[in-house]
Amino acid sequence: MTTRTHPVDHELIEAAAHIARTRCRGDNHTMAAAARARDGRIVTAVNAYHFTGGPCAELVLIGAAAAQGAYQLDTIVAVGDRERGVVPPCGRCRQVLLDYFPGLQVIVGGGAGGGGGEAVRTVAITDLLPDSYVWADHQLGSG
Repeated sequence: MTTRTHPVDHELIEAAAHIARTRCRGDNHTMAAAARARDGRIVTAVNAYHFTGGPCAELVLIGAAAAQGAYQLDTIVAVGDRERGVVPPCGRCRQVLLDYFPGLQVIVGGGAGGGGGEAVRTVAITDLLPDSYVWADHQLGSG
């Protein structure tokens, strides 16, 4: 499988990095996410760590976007606090993002401080979760 890359939304990365620097404090909030809605708005969020497994920043962002009336997201990125740079979504987030936004673009790569030996790039969520389970295909009444 060949992964097709897309242009990188550097404004989105900076929005997430700004939230990570200014809002992620202590062990409860260590990741920030930013997404660009179809109408151009940028929505941001932070994770809510809890020993029971609290939600990642990307999942909190889905709710925050909906609360702001942004139901269609085009691109998302997560950035770690303490200058960790762009962090790819975990497996659970990849599945949820695919289920909610099958056309979503995800910014990945970079690592600590944006270096990490891997260039920052934008890929389709489907490239991050090949041969995936599609939740909608298994719901009663679908197809």
